[in-house]
Amino acid sequence: MTQAPGSPRAATSGAAEAPPYGLYDPYDHDPYDPATPYGAYAPYVPYAADGERYGFTTPVDGPYDPFLPEPREAAPHGAHGTHGTHGAHVGYAPEELPVLTHLHDFQGLDDLLPRQPAAPDVVAPAEDQAEGGEGGAETAPQRTGARRGAGRRKRSGDKRSGERPDTLRRLIPQALVVAFLAGGTSSFIAADKTVKLDIEGRSRTLHTFADDVDELLADEHLAVGEHDAVTPGHHHGLTAGDQVTVRYGRPVALTLDGRQHQVWTTASTVDGALRELGVRAEGAYLSASRSAPISRHGLDLHVRTERSVTFMADGRERTVRTNAATVREALGTAGISLHGQDTTSVDPDSFPRDGQTISVMRITGTEEVRETPIDFETERHDDPTLYKGTEVVAQSGEKGMERTTYALRIVNGVKQKPKKIHSETVREPRTQIVKVGTKPRPTTVGGAEGLNWSGLAQCEAGGRPDAVDPTGTYGGLYQFDTHTWQSLGGSGRPQDAPASEQTFRAKKLYVSRGASPWPVCGRKLHG
Repeated sequence: MTQAPGSPRAATSGAAEAPPYGLYDPYDHDPYDPATPYGAYAPYVPYAADGERYGFTTPVDGPYDPFLPEPREAAPHGAHGTHGTHGAHVGYAPEELPVLTHLHDFQGLDDLLPRQPAAPDVVAPAEDQAEGGEGGAETAPQRTGARRGAGRRKRSGDKRSGERPDTLRRLIPQALVVAFLAGGTSSFIAADKTVKLDIEGRSRTLHTFADDVDELLADEHLAVGEHDAVTPGHHHGLTAGDQVTVRYGRPVALTLDGRQHQVWTTASTVDGALRELGVRAEGAYLSASRSAPISRHGLDLHVRTERSVTFMADGRERTVRTNAATVREALGTAGISLHGQDTTSVDPDSFPRDGQTISVMRITGTEEVRETPIDFETERHDDPTLYKGTEVVAQSGEKGMERTTYALRIVNGVKQKPKKIHSETVREPRTQIVKVGTKPRPTTVGGAEGLNWSGLAQCEAGGRPDAVDPTGTYGGLYQFDTHTWQSLGGSGRPQDAPASEQTFRAKKLYVSRGASPWPVCGRKLHG
């Protein structure tokens, strides 16, 4: 095989006598040697003819040989690693790799690559410098394939020691990046957990990073109140496979056996609420069916449990179990009827209690009406036109009338005391009005002074102011009749007035009529 002029292989003396690659040995390869057919494939190795375009200072002649080692140089345009010159890979020390403490610190591939130090000049071996001409201008990438092949046949330690570190410097950063990503992904996956969330019987599976139940509910924007039930508890830690159950509270206005209660339940049906509240529903009356749903707004529920009630009626005892709302309704359940005035020992419209004993009273009898008088009242009013001590009845009083109805009952064969069942006023009483004089009484009467009034009084009545004749017509010291007495300004009967007033009225009579009113004793006035 003829080599092209100027080829690196042609420049080596003795290369024509031996095959340029040596004898093929399928076991003679190094996994770290990129020139070995089974070694790592480098995608950025340029064709020799295009070396200048990829930054090589010295063109490489000859056809592309995939078994030649990858060209290496000191990155004359600046070491940029995988971001710089194609094919110019610079090795990194493990301690130069970046350390990311948390997956959130990762911003891009640049964060995974270390800062590339300035590449040192690569010095070719002495024998390569000799082949490169004066001053050893030929660099390591220009070494011939013959010399490389000879090195493989020799399995020389010098060749491997020169090529393996360069390859390791390329592979170690890549391996560390993969290991870091694998570790970060493992932590990411470890934080992610699968849990089941059950809300009001509707279940779904979630992937979450929440640490506890409260955090999960917050992530799902679920607000729970004090009457809502969350299982397990709010601060319970979460692990993979856990199930979180949320049941919302519902207000129930419960009327149980006549008593009202305001309760909360997480049950969604009437039957579930009764079980949760511990209400015995067997044989009970329910205002809603057991299967009726309870909305989040709540429900008004009336429950009457089955109770045992005993009735004593007509000499017999009867015990029934009933969920009746009233005693009267329970009587119907027991087959007992009330007639006429019949009643029970408790209000028939009251609620029957469990274990209660109720007596039925059979009542017969009649009614009696009685009329009773109502006394009148007397009012006394001052009258300045009347002399003191004088009273005049201005309006006579009159008694009223009240009519009362009594029940004469026989209860279970025993006569009872009459019971007042009704009363009405038939006639209102009339008030009596009396005028009382307040005018000062005169002490003298002109034309009647100086007479023997005491002698006249002694003759007429024996000197007694309250004296009354046998007929009852005349009375007092001077034996006035009632008509004459009142015409003189007196009130009532003369015998009831004071002695001084009787004498005063007698003097007035004398002035108007003289001694004629006393035909027998009148002469005593002058004697």
